[in-house]
Amino acid sequence: MGKVYLIGAGPGAADLITVRAARLLSTADVVLHDALVEPAMLDYAPGDANFIAVGKRSGQRSVAQHLISKLLVDAAREHDVVVRLKGGDPMLFGRGDEEMRALEAAGVEYEIVPGITAALAAAVTLRRSLTLRGVARSVALVTHSPAADTTEIREHANADSLVFYMGRDSAPEIARGLIEAGRAGATPVAIVEACSTARERTLALTLAALADGEAQTWFDPTQPSLLMIGDAFAL
Repeated sequence: MGKVYLIGAGPGAADLITVRAARLLSTADVVLHDALVEPAMLDYAPGDANFIAVGKRSGQRSVAQHLISKLLVDAAREHDVVVRLKGGDPMLFGRGDEEMRALEAAGVEYEIVPGITAALAAAVTLRRSLTLRGVARSVALVTHSPAADTTEIREHANADSLVFYMGRDSAPEIARGLIEAGRAGATPVAIVEACSTARERTLALTLAALADGEAQTWFDPTQPSLLMIGDAFAL
């Protein structure tokens, strides 16, 4: 039985992966990687490794989570080093827990290697800290689906700095929910797309403008994006 490494690939740029992650990738027999992992990052792995794309993209056909877990277990039964390369950090919106439980149930040894989550890299892009003395003392990292109602949004409205992952399609609903919960329409919003890559773009607007749908024609639906909301992100 081999060992599985659940590795955080970071926010995008290939050189933002950790030294430990790069070292482990260089020994991999099998690499199961997310769709958002930059192709250059796969160069850390041996050329004869078996690369399996298992990424999920909004609105596109993708590999079901239970099948990814089965692939990990099956690969560990045939190979010494199996790497599950996950965008950002495995422990934040990465379904790392589901994969850990599947590996434990199958008796497969595993190790987790943290990665830089996109919110931290996006703050660097904006040159704005997630926390700011006298302005922002709390941060909420939130994921939101179009199917969720505004009750979920209002639960997070009191955080000084809000970062919404996977919020592109429901951005107007998120903004309206926050305004209904008492956030001012003039609250600054920064959107960071394709963070840390050569395709990176940013957009600055207000919560009211986001609620009116002004960002929807700006988004590139093929790229990941973050909504950064709060006074700390005033540009």
